[in-house]
Amino acid sequence: MDKIRIAVVGLGHRGRAMSALAQNGFDDTEIVGACDLDPELWDKTQWLQERPMKEILTNASFYTNYEQMLDELKPDFIMVETGADVHADFCIKALNRNINVFSDIPSVASLDEADRLWKAQQQSKARFMTGANPNEKGFINKLVEIYNQGLIGEPYYMETEYVHASTPDAHYQLTVHSPWRKRLVPIMYCTHSLGPLLRIMKEDLTEVICIGTGPHIRPDSPKDDMMVALFQTPSGVTIRLLRNGPCRTFIGYHSFRVFATKGYFERISPRGETPAVTRFQFLDEKSAPVFKEYDIHEMPEEYKDNPKAVGHGGIDYAMLDHLFKAYRENAPEFPIPLKEGLRMTLPGIYAAQSARLGGQKLHIAYPWNPDWNPQAF
Repeated sequence: MDKIRIAVVGLGHRGRAMSALAQNGFDDTEIVGACDLDPELWDKTQWLQERPMKEILTNASFYTNYEQMLDELKPDFIMVETGADVHADFCIKALNRNINVFSDIPSVASLDEADRLWKAQQQSKARFMTGANPNEKGFINKLVEIYNQGLIGEPYYMETEYVHASTPDAHYQLTVHSPWRKRLVPIMYCTHSLGPLLRIMKEDLTEVICIGTGPHIRPDSPKDDMMVALFQTPSGVTIRLLRNGPCRTFIGYHSFRVFATKGYFERISPRGETPAVTRFQFLDEKSAPVFKEYDIHEMPEEYKDNPKAVGHGGIDYAMLDHLFKAYRENAPEFPIPLKEGLRMTLPGIYAAQSARLGGQKLHIAYPWNPDWNPQAF
């Protein structure tokens, strides 16, 4: 079998890690090209990296011109690992050339980008994969399993939080090596929280109210320390989402609570030395409450004995494995296609606008809706 030829754009920390995993974690993949504006990312050892990228991606050619790389190499895939606020245009240029796209999240940073990316996907012969690795978490798979078995019923209220606390030095390193963190307001980085819950929802989120705390830890910051949003579907299913900016509590990262018509599910992240816990409660046939606690964490069960399954506790590997399997099988659609990416991304863009308007309630629309307006704000 011919190897799957992959090129990557963006050699920040995430791009370096994902391209190395894509090449070294699978027998039939090869990174043939890498693009970044900074040539030193190719020749010199970088943060959390043991060797220069040219010694890791030994068969790849390095480019500083993205379109030149696409036109010369014509890869099977492009991995878009640029800053989280500049994904869309790179994806569009690949789709316009009928090159398959794997794009990290969030999918877009504005309504205009969502409109242009959706149209490019509809007109392209290529397929699109949203790099939403939180959807692969083992405890989220357990939630989906319980839901599909009919044990929990239908969700009607859910809570989720993504608290990314860090020491001053770690925060400095993150912002230096991921400068997009300075540019996006916290609530726009909502995909890690909404994506997993949307797996058990039958409706899109269509309403939002969002407020922020303002800056307290760093009073000169233009961003809120905390932002909280309430989302709703047409039938009234409600999600509360908390996202943080500067933070001095160490309880991260991801927690979820699901209240449903037959039961309750929770995943509470570690609190200091207290480990994470995953619980499920439901009523049995005699209406007696049954409470279960699971020893299940991020690593998906099917990969727990695979030494190659690394990256965010193995979920990066699981995500790429599912993508490459779909490609080999010529599946009509990749896992987590663009529509799912926009379902988990656009609510955060509307939430940020709601906060800018002082908590005004806004209607959320999507490119597949008749009331979609990419110039709404």
